[in-house]
Amino acid sequence: MLKPSRIFLVGPMGAGKTTIGRQLAQALGLEFEDTDQEIQRRTGVDIPTIFEYEGEEGFRKREMKAIEEMVEQDNVVLATGGGAVTQPENRRLLAARGYVIYLSCSPEQQYERTYKDKNRPLLQTGDPLEMLKALNAERDPEYREIADLVVSTEGRSAQAVVKEVMRHFESA
Repeated sequence: MLKPSRIFLVGPMGAGKTTIGRQLAQALGLEFEDTDQEIQRRTGVDIPTIFEYEGEEGFRKREMKAIEEMVEQDNVVLATGGGAVTQPENRRLLAARGYVIYLSCSPEQQYERTYKDKNRPLLQTGDPLEMLKALNAERDPEYREIADLVVSTEGRSAQAVVKEVMRHFESA
């Protein structure tokens, strides 16, 4: 089996990057890292607090710094935040430093998975589903631009997605 030593998961919020990333790392014998969790560890506060005090721009600067450092790790599955691809430098680093898997799902599926989650600052709006649709329209081309593999998580368990990725590596 040809397995990359750096696997980067991109995709929208609610696509399953963290859940699938943990299971994929375990299946491949790699470490698991998450950029959002690393930002929270570094700052000592949650993502909504960063958005409240620094806005999205401040958060994106912190995210870019974390990605810049984390893409240098070996033997890792790295889950990125849904908006990481909005920064051209992040797309460049992810594409250049590892194997990028785009975990895709519909805005409706995202909504089902995230509507109760208060830790999603961009969804704290009057119509979160419309926000998800707008974000998808903007970001889907950016995810696809850097993806080495696109896997749908629509209506699928994390285990099923991990099995598909494993089959892909085994056939490579």
